[in-house]
Amino acid sequence: MAPSLSTSLASTLLEARRARGLSASALAERSGVSRAMVGKIERGQAQPTAVLLGRLSAALGMTLSELVARAEDGTPDHRLARAADQPTWTDPATGYVRRAVSPGTGGPLELVEVTLPPGARVAYPAEAYTFLHQQLWVLDGRLVFHEGDTVHELETGDCLQLGAPAPCTFVNPTTRPCRYLVALTRQPD
Repeated sequence: MAPSLSTSLASTLLEARRARGLSASALAERSGVSRAMVGKIERGQAQPTAVLLGRLSAALGMTLSELVARAEDGTPDHRLARAADQPTWTDPATGYVRRAVSPGTGGPLELVEVTLPPGARVAYPAEAYTFLHQQLWVLDGRLVFHEGDTVHELETGDCLQLGAPAPCTFVNPTTRPCRYLVALTRQPD
């Protein structure tokens, strides 16, 4: 993650927490991330992994894409997202690259392109999916997707609609990168 995005992500997380009237301790409790780590991330002293950001954004009622897009560009009003301007974020733990394809934030649909490096494994808790409806479309490569106890082996062109919230793990078991698109909408309240 570029230093400027790291700093912007820290301030965006802090602002989102404060806007919801949460203390750092309350966010830690909701997300399952230690209070010390929440503080380090908000001060820009730690580069969070995809798993940590997923837990924090879910606890704030945001998607990971929304959090990264706000950090990249605080103006969510754009209707056109040129490829060169789409914010990307790289997980420091796995090298997984997440690109927010959709323009701005706040629309009913978000499109996210993910490149999962060979051998990479990224796990998210069920809480990261509680307010979302998602579909995965494999653009290139092979993805093994664990949805709770169910394992889906997906190939190029396959599309999967996720079921009820469950712990999920994305695995690239091959020696080539896997690219997939995540389409997500918020569940009605």
